[in-house]
Amino acid sequence: MKSVLLIGMLFCFFAMPTSLHAQEQPTGPQYAYVGLEPDIVTNYAGDNSKKLGYVRVTIEMMVLDPSKIVDVEHHMPLLRATAIEVFGAQPEDKIRSLTGREDIRRMVLQKFKDIMKRETGEDVIENIIFTKYLRQGG
Repeated sequence: MKSVLLIGMLFCFFAMPTSLHAQEQPTGPQYAYVGLEPDIVTNYAGDNSKKLGYVRVTIEMMVLDPSKIVDVEHHMPLLRATAIEVFGAQPEDKIRSLTGREDIRRMVLQKFKDIMKRETGEDVIENIIFTKYLRQGG
């Protein structure tokens, strides 16, 4: 009888950490953040065609799966070129306004998503954040 009780207690003792460990595992997506480095610095045309302004933006990308960071880093030159192209094509009033800035962010996000889907066949980037946004001139 004692041996059955002892075996039962040992079974419970060794089974408990496994069940606790299974409960601690996160079930949702595991996001990671990757910075587009160095900052995006590009010119934009002001209202007066003879006067240029510039914008400097730091972009952080939210990646759906930390294992996809390698894919993002591999395609970083293409993502940088795309961001520079988008900012360079914007009019001054869009660069200056908060609503215009949000429109640009959404535009860059969609282009980043499209690029990563085309290049990897998967949804990789969930969102982007402009953590620094400096503008001068125009």
